Amino acid sequence: MQADVDHILLTRFNLPSKGAESFVRSRDGWLRSRMELFERYCLPSVASQTVKSFNWVIYFDPQSPEWLKTKVRQLAETSVFTPIYRAEVSRQELLQDLREVSGAKHANLMTTNLDNDDGLALDFVQRLQEIPAGPLPTAVFLVHGLIRSDQRIYLRTDRSNAFCSVREDWSSAQTCWATWHNLLRTSMDVIEVGGSPAWLQVIHGANVSNRIRGRRISAAPYRPTFGSLLDGAENLKHGALLKDVMVDRPVRRARDIGRAVVKEAAMAMMGKDGLDRLKAGIASHYSTWTQIPHSAAIGAHRSRPERTAGKG
Repeated sequence: MQADVDHILLTRFNLPSKGAESFVRSRDGWLRSRMELFERYCLPSVASQTVKSFNWVIYFDPQSPEWLKTKVRQLAETSVFTPIYRAEVSRQELLQDLREVSGAKHANLMTTNLDNDDGLALDFVQRLQEIPAGPLPTAVFLVHGLIRSDQRIYLRTDRSNAFCSVREDWSSAQTCWATWHNLLRTSMDVIEVGGSPAWLQVIHGANVSNRIRGRRISAAPYRPTFGSLLDGAENLKHGALLKDVMVDRPVRRARDIGRAVVKEAAMAMMGKDGLDRLKAGIASHYSTWTQIPHSAAIGAHRSRPERTAGKG
């Protein structure tokens, strides 16, 4: 399949930021755990996409430890991503990087956010590229996905999920990083696409904001489209399903409603920047005691050259 748009996946690996996760991302334990998750889930899912007409840019901190730089260099030689090192990324620098990596062969740009510990269904990119072009700019959400917590799998519907895409004209591009993914619909048209689950979020001890949501399900029906990402996941038995319906899901729903009310009130009082500062304070406290668990890693595949950018 040949895309009619320059399609680029965007990942912040440990790009320095002023937000809540900056305190955690600078820790060596976080970096080692995140690299293992990246190799276990994110990297193979991108390498296994059914269409290859896209690029993948991953941003790294120039002050990353040498072991991480060496690992990135090794992966980039036999993988699918272009690593770029920047202390920060302005809109101008981001677009410059994207033009250089993609060649800007088409009139339109589509960017898709991908967190470094998450994964994609094998046809994720294909489904995005098959969506007919509409008014520009447009945010696109594949609304159904899976949540993995240890061996348990949950089916989740999220109309403003973190796997957001933005399709727009190159000349006025803002990218999917223009604002929080759950605020994109306030500034542009939105396309919501249903169908089978398109993405996988992994819940683990190093998550700053993710939590279990959705309906517990058996992994079996989704193994063909998620492959090794569901290795070791449970095929749900009737008793576990009943417990989730009767006990666990109502508790999760009540918890989420409470958190949503608090977040909405905080947003109304402090605004986006104020909420970021509040999260930063919480993350700073969290980073002083949390222990980062490790998980198994697996190999990588196709290659693109490494690039190093100057300090933004």
